[in-house]
Amino acid sequence: MVVALLHKVTCKLLSVPLVLLRSEAAKDAELLVLRHENTVLRWQPAGPISYEPADRLWFAALSKLIHRSRWREIFPVVKYRV
Repeated sequence: MVVALLHKVTCKLLSVPLVLLRSEAAKDAELLVLRHENTVLRWQPAGPISYEPADRLWFAALSKLIHRSRWREIFPVVKYRV
């Protein structure tokens, strides 16, 4: 338990320089993604989340400002219904 906590704290501390080195546009885009996701979650009833095409378009536009290696951490997983 203590080792796991120390590992998490160390990882977070080592990620601080990376945040400081990112561009302002990338940071702003990340905030916009998180705010939009929060809005979608707030307005949907409990249950599986479904994103509208407009939501996907917004995420796609913001993805151009964020480095691809960060996508997994930032963007929600979108499952398409058939």
